[in-house]
Amino acid sequence: MAPDIVAGARVVVQFGKGRVLTAVVVSIHDTPPQAYNARYILELLDQKPLITPQQLELFKWMSEYYMCAVGEVMNVALPSGLKISNQSKVQVNPDFDYPELLTPEETFLVEEITRHGMLTYEEIGRIIEKKNVTRLIKSLISKRTVIIFEEIREKYQPKSISRIRLTEPYADPSRLEELVNSLEKTPKQLDVMLRYLSHIPVFNNPGLNAKGLEKSVFTQSAGLSGSALATLIKKGVFEQFEVKVSRIAEAAPENLKEVQLSPGQQRASGEIHHLFHEKSVVLLHGITGSGKTEVFIDLIAQALKSDVQVLYLLPEIALTTQIVSRLQKVFGSKMGIYHSRFSDNERVEVWKGVVEGRFQFVIGVRSAVFLPFDNLGLIIVDEEHENSYKQFDPAPRYNARDVAVMLGFMHKAKVLLGSATPSLESYYNARSGQYGLVSMRERYGDASLPEFVIIDMKKERKQKTLKEEFSSVLLEAVRGNIKNGEQSILFQNRRGYAPWLQCEDCDWISECLNCDVTLTYHMREAELRCHYCGHRETIPRTCPHCGSARVKTMGYGTERIESQLELLVPEARIQRMDLDTTRSKNAYTEIIRNFEENKTDVLVGTQMVTKGLDFDNVSMVGIFDVDRLINFPEFRATEKAFQLLTQVSGRAGRRAKTRGRVLIQTSNPEHELLRWVISGDYRTMYETEIVERANFGYPPYTRLIKLTVRHEDAAVALESARALADVLTGQLGKTRVLGPEAPLVDRVRNRFLFDILIKLEREKVNFKAVKSLIQESVNEILADKTKKHIQIIADVDPA
Repeated sequence: MAPDIVAGARVVVQFGKGRVLTAVVVSIHDTPPQAYNARYILELLDQKPLITPQQLELFKWMSEYYMCAVGEVMNVALPSGLKISNQSKVQVNPDFDYPELLTPEETFLVEEITRHGMLTYEEIGRIIEKKNVTRLIKSLISKRTVIIFEEIREKYQPKSISRIRLTEPYADPSRLEELVNSLEKTPKQLDVMLRYLSHIPVFNNPGLNAKGLEKSVFTQSAGLSGSALATLIKKGVFEQFEVKVSRIAEAAPENLKEVQLSPGQQRASGEIHHLFHEKSVVLLHGITGSGKTEVFIDLIAQALKSDVQVLYLLPEIALTTQIVSRLQKVFGSKMGIYHSRFSDNERVEVWKGVVEGRFQFVIGVRSAVFLPFDNLGLIIVDEEHENSYKQFDPAPRYNARDVAVMLGFMHKAKVLLGSATPSLESYYNARSGQYGLVSMRERYGDASLPEFVIIDMKKERKQKTLKEEFSSVLLEAVRGNIKNGEQSILFQNRRGYAPWLQCEDCDWISECLNCDVTLTYHMREAELRCHYCGHRETIPRTCPHCGSARVKTMGYGTERIESQLELLVPEARIQRMDLDTTRSKNAYTEIIRNFEENKTDVLVGTQMVTKGLDFDNVSMVGIFDVDRLINFPEFRATEKAFQLLTQVSGRAGRRAKTRGRVLIQTSNPEHELLRWVISGDYRTMYETEIVERANFGYPPYTRLIKLTVRHEDAAVALESARALADVLTGQLGKTRVLGPEAPLVDRVRNRFLFDILIKLEREKVNFKAVKSLIQESVNEILADKTKKHIQIIADVDPA
């Protein structure tokens, strides 16, 4: 292998006694390790590098910055299809010579293994018609009859389709005419031949035969005989061959069209270009509906003309569904799509498409930052403020926006961050001159900003005008919209039917066995479900504690709003978009297509409906439970509530004939945040919040590292957390180390949690040195044998 091996290639290595794993060659050298004996590589999987030098550099940076192993980064970065799998197989021992020792069943199985050469456990089960074959195989092993071995194979398999064509002699028109005449005696075979000739006119153009016709044309056609086709293949008239095809659908080139920019969009594009001469990163702050996507398309088109690669990041798969169709009309087959709803094989094809130069431009969610670009010129991070860019589990707990900025630096590429409600950190960087800043303050075309209606829920309750969770004003607005042929979006940032069940007699509450949270009631599935660990329970008929039948649902989620609306407005065509309704691969696409085609009157959803979706006929947005968003106990609560409310409000009246309306249900109509949302006053929100952050030492003035200590025993978890906090306080000082404190949810999957928050001043502290010190302190706690099974999770820049 020595002449062939290259950095960036995948190899198969033995890890321990029984494990075989995929590894990546990082460098080639002649210095053997001193601490252990190196083993030989088992197999070389790639003749050419599949991972670029820039990727290896990025993986190393991420492992250092996010305090994790480089292997953890690679495990997340590489699609599963690029990792090998190993499967146990059984073959007959060539030295076995005692057939008289075998039972009749064992003799039969040995004969079958001999006939096939080798068999998997699953294949053996099918042959002997048993699910559990372990005992039988163990018996054969004990008699030294069979050998078990591991077959290593790549998970990725190229897609191929079967095609049919005439064999070479019959591709000649004169021979073919004789054949057709002779087939008149066998009508079924003649039908097959005529079907082929109707698609491939060989008489007019014999050269078309080489390409052949998909076999499915014959097998899926009514009236054609499969056995007739098989007979013609057997006679040597037709031949069957396999053709490798892409799993990624391509846009037809004839549909491609250029985008036309408005004067405001042209100005923004020009300013961005000008700033890119001075800055590597530019923030585009454009209000909702200002047409940022068209500016992005223009910049992408110009970058592609310069023959560089482009990466366009989006926070949510739902958003890619809608934007992809717009971008394919402009860029066609140059564009690849990369997200987690693709199968393993599809993601590998996009990865290889980037390596081979097939995809010059890729649109995707956060994992797309790991693709093997080697000539990246432009990175666009749309809705850069979104929490979805942050990965929470497993490590690396990275933010794709920040990784994109570093990726741009490594490739010397330009990075454009876009949002109507930028994160405070990005806006601070722009205001302080670290990033460039471009603003778009007007909506595209003639669309105006929506009108806001604040609904006082205290008055509605007092006047008894509430219908379930709907105020009289909101319910009337939904009915009016349906009557006028316009669409509505209803936003509630909580899925399920109700957050918990409660007994009215003894106050029993449905709680998870494994986590310190209530079980959410899901009506359609008729079950209670934990949104942290997935634990499920059936609905109790009576209270499990006191036996009372008076058990009721408390609170409400998207499913309950959908259900109530079906009763209150029976004529409404309603769809729900949340995690429960979008689990299948094409669910997003179907829901969005129905809404775009006006097959849905009301779309009820969670945060998914807030993220950049663009619908022509939406004239009203209704917002539920806004007080819970505003009063959440977290230092980013005001910023996140402003972003969510502004984004969901921006779905109304984007191109509707009438001015859009946003109806907000609240018990605190005088709250200052609502005033900022109504006036679109991002600047005041920013200036108020930035003073708070400076006073209390939060980002962007500090960097945060959250350490979470986990253990099955609460006392052990707390003791370990205190020990770690004491060590860190001694090294960093009391003002920089907060905790340990139990988080809001302090038990998940039967492990108790305690958080330690470390604040580091941005200008005064060597961040890399402090992380190294923290890692040493963590290792010291983990090495304590009295604290077995302790887990300590490091989260750098927690969301």
